[in-house]
Amino acid sequence: MHPTFILRPVAASLVLMAAFAGQAHAQATGKPNCGLNNGKKATGEPIAIGAVVGKTGPDDFSAPALAAAAYFKCVNENGGIHGRPIDYVVADDQWNPETATQVAGKLVRDRKVLALVGNSSFVECGANAKLYEQENVMVIAGAGVPRECFFAKNYAPVNTGPRVSGTLVAAHMAKTHKAKKMVCIIPNIPSLGNWACEGAKGWGAANGVAVETIAIDPGSADATSVMLQAAAGKPDVIILNLPKGIMVPMLAAAEQQGLHKKIKFASTTPAYNADVPKTIGKTWDRAFDVHLEFMPVESNGPDNSNWKAVMAAYADKAAPRDSFAQGGYLAARIATEALLKLDAKTLDRAKVTAALRSVKGFKSDILCKPFYVGDGARHNANSSGPIAQVNAGSFKQLTQGCMTADEPELADVRADEKRLGL
Repeated sequence: MHPTFILRPVAASLVLMAAFAGQAHAQATGKPNCGLNNGKKATGEPIAIGAVVGKTGPDDFSAPALAAAAYFKCVNENGGIHGRPIDYVVADDQWNPETATQVAGKLVRDRKVLALVGNSSFVECGANAKLYEQENVMVIAGAGVPRECFFAKNYAPVNTGPRVSGTLVAAHMAKTHKAKKMVCIIPNIPSLGNWACEGAKGWGAANGVAVETIAIDPGSADATSVMLQAAAGKPDVIILNLPKGIMVPMLAAAEQQGLHKKIKFASTTPAYNADVPKTIGKTWDRAFDVHLEFMPVESNGPDNSNWKAVMAAYADKAAPRDSFAQGGYLAARIATEALLKLDAKTLDRAKVTAALRSVKGFKSDILCKPFYVGDGARHNANSSGPIAQVNAGSFKQLTQGCMTADEPELADVRADEKRLGL
């Protein structure tokens, strides 16, 4: 199989990567603030930054890179990195590990990118973690999904990930509905499979809640059969830990079978998308709870407002304004601020990697807590988030502030935080 390889400077059109429809277009106020914010176009020697995303496959999962591209375009129009523009190159892994290895190799070895920013994929972390460490290139991912994204020295996602998200929404459903029996549905992708539901299962075992996992083939699963299988054990709650494109048909099948009348439904963050409430319909009004890996997209904090302004000015109108886009924006901001602390004339991969590892105390009102990278063997700095509910064609935040995951697997991360004085 020949990989689809997308090579495009940030200043170029994003039409080929922006084939999204039905997303709510967030309205921004004011001018975006990016990088040096001096209004001068960067014209120096370009700085190569890359990303690997799963664009074509069971679902389009490239929203973080679209948002990162928008931010980098804004940076380039505002002085770049001390005069040098960012040449942002995005590759599509097609949800195929072999393709992921091929395109990452082109980015890292041929294009010699100094870092990867805004990655989002269900397969590339496992395929490329060793490459990134061997080549001493750091990834600030917009959205990590499988286990390897959170268990690699050179891979730092800004999101919580599906395991922590599942743990948090399970804890919420148990508390809110006094649920004692749950089913967690997850794609059977290697290193995602049972792992992403094991957090909820472990939390449940410690808190008197039984959690069963059903792993499905994302390319051929029959939604009705899956829903009937999940309902067979008469659970109180069904948690959908699935990409949006797979999750929506599951809810439609559950509605057709009348399962919503006797079982509560919840989801990890992929369901938090502006078109989901309208797509799934009124049946799910006030009956579908979702964990958010970041603060709500509607929030009016200064950084979230800046994200919306950046998207309005520099992203295609059809590009998603969702949690994954927030993640891509954050990844690009983190990388930009790290680069601006360096001498632009002498940039190399080693210096950029060291600068990204030094990120500590990065604050944004999009995040529940400050973000850091550090030099640990793995990274999962974001382990919090609020809960929202489908309400009148939109989402309404249910929790005041953020929940933080009571997740035993994060013990080593908590130890690193203590060592770093966080």
